[in-house]
Amino acid sequence: MLSIIAAVDRQMAIGYKNKLLFWLPNDLKRFKMLTTGHTIIMGRKTFDSLPKGALPNRRNIVLSNTPTLTCPGAEVFTSLEIALQNCKTDEHVYIIGGESIYRQALPLADELCLTEIGATAPQADAFFPKVSPLIWKEKERENHSIDDKHPVAYSFVTYCRQK
Repeated sequence: MLSIIAAVDRQMAIGYKNKLLFWLPNDLKRFKMLTTGHTIIMGRKTFDSLPKGALPNRRNIVLSNTPTLTCPGAEVFTSLEIALQNCKTDEHVYIIGGESIYRQALPLADELCLTEIGATAPQADAFFPKVSPLIWKEKERENHSIDDKHPVAYSFVTYCRQK
């Protein structure tokens, strides 16, 4: 199973200067709940953005054009194809970013786990690829309102590839 997980604003923006656009504690909890015990694949910049390095209780895979790159706590592969070949068929793999890795993975993914943020970030320099309704069907949606810890409304949405 290949899943993509991301938080996107109304313009499909995902980041600015290698940082998240919005601080949403429930999004971070959902990310942890879904990915713990599974494999996560990310680009080098995404790995560099992790405050404490490799995420615990997950198999961390970093994609880099530099084959000699070392990322403590993570395996490094030079392409998404090679990384996926090194995963078992029963392994649940989550693609966690960034922009170019999402673009490469979207045609291969079985599922999208998106946090759709009901606002537009003031600045963004990284974007999620277009999600075609001809390919992706909404499976479930959980809406959340603004509260004292979440400055914007958001929805947890799961999309499945149409057969």
